[in-house]
Amino acid sequence: MASIITVNGKLFPPPKRGLQLITTTIVDSGRNANGQIVAQKVGRDQYKLNNLCWPWLQADVWASMLQEFNNFFVTVTLPNQVTNRYVTLKMYPGDRSAQPYWLNPDTKLPLTYTDCKVNLIDTGW
Repeated sequence: MASIITVNGKLFPPPKRGLQLITTTIVDSGRNANGQIVAQKVGRDQYKLNNLCWPWLQADVWASMLQEFNNFFVTVTLPNQVTNRYVTLKMYPGDRSAQPYWLNPDTKLPLTYTDCKVNLIDTGW
């Protein structure tokens, strides 16, 4: 898969297959006296990049990607599956995880990581 995501203008490496583009419609709903659903859309659709994963990254690349989240909120450009065009949104990261693989023999710090993961969630702004 080609790289399709930028965070704060930085092109992220191509993720592995399995990335889910989630579109959520937020509704204010309830039931009326007849038991029928009464709902209306609240705001705009919101988006999530779920299962964003890289099978193997050098430690410095993963660190530079994670540093984009230092301010928590980020500007993400991603494919909009509804319009098949790119959209730029304010998002925030979910949990970030990775497994150390090769270690530097001198510092004992990771040189590479496997299964580097993050989810990016729309703020609605």
